[in-house]
Amino acid sequence: MRHRMRSRTLGRYGAHRSAMLINMAASLIIHESIETTVPRAKELRRYVEKLVTRAKGGTLHDRRIVISRLRNKEATIKLFNELAPRYANRPGGYTRIVKLGYRKGDAAPTAIIEFVQ
Repeated sequence: MRHRMRSRTLGRYGAHRSAMLINMAASLIIHESIETTVPRAKELRRYVEKLVTRAKGGTLHDRRIVISRLRNKEATIKLFNELAPRYANRPGGYTRIVKLGYRKGDAAPTAIIEFVQ
């Protein structure tokens, strides 16, 4: 039973999963589109959308929280200077997941996660 289980484990222990999500979030913010597996994309969407919502606030407190969660200076600057103003009037749903098919090596379902325009 999955009672009160908040997120997918993605086959990793906590610190590894957290580091992976942080790196993927920074890559998504910098490149605005990345290719990954479907479960990772779904977890990444939860993580990134909270960061974008926080960045829309724009206060110093919001900036410090995003820096502590993202740990990437370049991604944080882009998030606050480009992405937050772009989604200022949008109430949520900043990312899109497009399923691509199955990866050749291990038949894992792949997808592209990208920011909507």
